[in-house]
Amino acid sequence: MEELFITENIKTIKTLKGKNKKKLERKVMKISTIQFGEIDFDEKSIIHFKSGLFGFEELKKFLLLKTEDELFFWLNSIEQPEIAFPIIGLRLIDENFPSSENEEAFGIVTLNKDPLEITVNLKAPVFINQDTRSGYQKIIEEDTYPVDYYLFTK
Repeated sequence: MEELFITENIKTIKTLKGKNKKKLERKVMKISTIQFGEIDFDEKSIIHFKSGLFGFEELKKFLLLKTEDELFFWLNSIEQPEIAFPIIGLRLIDENFPSSENEEAFGIVTLNKDPLEITVNLKAPVFINQDTRSGYQKIIEEDTYPVDYYLFTK
């Protein structure tokens, strides 16, 4: 199995300010993931989960990733890059799904080779605030939202 790692580099970015060129430095980090290979990112891309996710409370830093040709986003751990959760925006499933003004609700997806067996956890959504780069997971007490909602039907 390929070894996963995190490295840090400094990249210099040139920006123009009026007639003067100003150099800005930002810390660019790199992780090697199973799903996406190597990914470069900076501190501003990290979504912080103060309490982690259920069952993964020790993992606090994630990247929200999406490829053009996929239905799902991926929540990829920075501390353990081999851990990634496929997620889907819950407004696609239920436009009235509970959320706040600044947060988007996502459901963790359980993938299966048979598309009819792919499920989404509506009972314990992940809420992400893109402005504050923070997230949390909570259980919704209402019985209307199942743990295993079938995403596709015949």
